Amino acid sequence: MQISAKGEYAIRAVLDLALQRERGLTTIQEIADRQGIPQRYLEQVLLVLKRAGFLTSKRGSTGGYHLTRPAAEITVGDVLRAVEGGAAPFAAQRRGGPNGNAYDLRELWREISQAVSQVVDHLTFGELAAREAARRSAGRPMYHI
Repeated sequence: MQISAKGEYAIRAVLDLALQRERGLTTIQEIADRQGIPQRYLEQVLLVLKRAGFLTSKRGSTGGYHLTRPAAEITVGDVLRAVEGGAAPFAAQRRGGPNGNAYDLRELWREISQAVSQVVDHLTFGELAAREAARRSAGRPMYHI
């Protein structure tokens, strides 16, 4: 199971917005600078998140983005599915073995997929933001890459 750069950037952007929620609107440039995400790529990710209903934006010199609902109501799974599509990235790729002699691992992949889904579907950005705030107060940022 692999999360694409788009999925990772989406998680980082939503977490950044959750941490900045009290400030109001946050610009693309601010998110890009804090998270080390290329601004042009971030624009595409934020557009997908906006279309999915997670963000709203305001144009102009005082514009920016903010979450449409509390971070505690948005799960990591919601965001990943919005940017990756469908059940991704939780579905394992199916590969056959040489000469069709591969073991049937579908049950194993299904169990792994269910375990991953269990985590991301219950972990909210409110929880991630609280973890990050606690780490920062201890002088150890957790999620900045």
